[in-house]
Amino acid sequence: MKLRVFVTMCLLLPGVAAASSAGDWQMKEMTPDLENQPSLQRGFRLYVNYCLGCHSLKYQRYKRTADDLGIAHDIVLETLVFTGQKIGDLMTSAMDPEQAKSWFGAPPPDLTMVARVRDPTWIYNYLITFYADETRPFGVNNKVFPNVGMPHVLMDLQGPQYCVPMGDGASEAEHCELVVGEGGLYNADEYDQAAKDIANFLFYVGDPSRLERHRLGVYVLLFLVILYVLTFLLGREYNKEVR
Repeated sequence: MKLRVFVTMCLLLPGVAAASSAGDWQMKEMTPDLENQPSLQRGFRLYVNYCLGCHSLKYQRYKRTADDLGIAHDIVLETLVFTGQKIGDLMTSAMDPEQAKSWFGAPPPDLTMVARVRDPTWIYNYLITFYADETRPFGVNNKVFPNVGMPHVLMDLQGPQYCVPMGDGASEAEHCELVVGEGGLYNADEYDQAAKDIANFLFYVGDPSRLERHRLGVYVLLFLVILYVLTFLLGREYNKEVR
């Protein structure tokens, strides 16, 4: 009984931490869509190019991802595998954990299950709320995860973002408006979509079989409808004999 309670608390605490870490930021809605294959493909590309260098997906394989997202194996090997790995290998980071610990204070976590510990909405809002903060070691802070210990790896795409005080007498860290400066490769809408694509991809990675289950579910429902019609017609014929 005690073990069950302990496990339950361990599962609940990350969700509580996620909710409490959002601070005064009003979460923007983001609904994942596993049927949006272009979004998943873009999220895959963005994750490999900007996130996989530090954050591995050690429970996910390149081959499974390529097959699920409709990408040819040779294209994945040519454009998305930079470490000499094979198509059947797990998506691990090349970063040495000991070096990462000395650089960041702790090794960057594996993100295979991040969309199940957090949720896609949290990931999306986290990616869009980095802002410049000279008091932080990497020069940035985050409205969803205050005092985050990582750089803004997507700054080249978004451009620098600043937290402008709202003029109500509160400190900048407490109440401010996020304003994006110039210099990003993407405009505001493009970056917003990129953040959604990454969140959508991580939602898929958290349970890859969900995509297959959704597809099979349609066929199962169609089968049940056909079976119901046939059973109804058969029952009507039996009733004629009884009468």
